[in-house]
Amino acid sequence: MSVTARIHPAGPYSLSLTAQGATDATRVWRDGALRAVVGHEQACATQLRDGTVVVQGPSETSIERMRWLLAVDDDHSDFLRRFKNDKLLRGPISHLQGKRVLRVGTVAQSLLRALCGQLIEAWRARALEKRIIRSIGQPVGDLHAPPDCATLARCSPAELRALGLHARRGATLARLCRSLELERLRDHPSEVVAERLGRERGLGAWSVGVVCLEGLGRREYGLVGDLGLVKLQIALEGRWVEGHETAALLEPYGEWAGLASVYLMAGFARGLIPLPDGARIRRPPHRISSRAA
Repeated sequence: MSVTARIHPAGPYSLSLTAQGATDATRVWRDGALRAVVGHEQACATQLRDGTVVVQGPSETSIERMRWLLAVDDDHSDFLRRFKNDKLLRGPISHLQGKRVLRVGTVAQSLLRALCGQLIEAWRARALEKRIIRSIGQPVGDLHAPPDCATLARCSPAELRALGLHARRGATLARLCRSLELERLRDHPSEVVAERLGRERGLGAWSVGVVCLEGLGRREYGLVGDLGLVKLQIALEGRWVEGHETAALLEPYGEWAGLASVYLMAGFARGLIPLPDGARIRRPPHRISSRAA
């Protein structure tokens, strides 16, 4: 059986802006279509010229899960209205207003993504995450199912280390997946989630932001310490900054800090944010990491 749903997104929505660069072990973006494993089924999404998002899957459940993954119902019009004249966001909002945060299939995958992304370049982090999921995940066609808590709990830190994840981060992942049912974090307010994860050794503000944004679909916590934000703040202030200082960059955006993080980095990468004359990324005074904890 095949089910097709025609969805009219709440507020401005661009599938191409949202899904661009989203290819990993569980999904692939190609030729204007996003195919993803949701649960243990594959679903596909495309967008028509009139903005309608067409989702096809083998069941109603796959349609609903894909709908959540795509964030089509998460209207961010208030964010666009409130910050359309913001000195940093007006350019990104003008050009990228249909962009939202594409979510991952499980909270466990978002934790894995956060731990893989610490202290290494983004492309290495994605390659590491893909390697781990392909090694431990269940194949679903040419893709793999997003790992759940039980799947990751069966991995020892040594096994994760053999796949390339640092021993300390592997231990954090195994410990959390064995002691906490991560999917139940959906039932708690973001501040409770942030406080609980923040108590874990090896998890900092950046990791909490990844879990909240991509695993829970929340937007209150930004990606503090992300190298993209560090580079932007260096260009704006003309001095070297530490990762934790980017919290001040996100503070004005309040409950929209998570989405603001994404728009700021996407806008900076596209040259949509006004910078002081002669601004450039200076060499840091010491070796830096590309991700904070």
